[in-house]
Amino acid sequence: MMEELKARVGAVFHCRVETRAGLSDLARAYDPQRKQYSSSELLTSLGRTEREERVVGIADVDLYVPRLNFVFGEADMTSGRAIISLCRLRHEYYGLPQDEALFLERATKEIVHELGHTFGLGHCSRSKCIMHFSNSLADTDLKQAAFCSNCRPKIIL
Repeated sequence: MMEELKARVGAVFHCRVETRAGLSDLARAYDPQRKQYSSSELLTSLGRTEREERVVGIADVDLYVPRLNFVFGEADMTSGRAIISLCRLRHEYYGLPQDEALFLERATKEIVHELGHTFGLGHCSRSKCIMHFSNSLADTDLKQAAFCSNCRPKIIL
């Protein structure tokens, strides 16, 4: 799965993508009352070396920020770090049969979306743009894994 995501994200950004192990200690971000993990806490724990322009953590746990029930991901424009959760992108989370192709498409979209934030992009009003805010899986499924003609030129490298 990671190799496929690596190839897909590299194709969107036309760059080389590397993977490495990380996010091994999730316990400090866990909120037992919510039974979820703080995306902000995990985001701050992501390290970035000088040669890495951007870092995306990929977690298979349910993430939240304080004012929302859950988040698919979070990004920090300043540090170039982002995190996504695979948890709610899986059909199985909702009691549906596994759909690996759809899962990979959703994961790609969330990674590209959060990386878009690290390149200085905000949310886009165009529902098919990758930078459109996803409040549900239906929103994610509607988006394309590409930047619209308004967002693409705004990417700050």
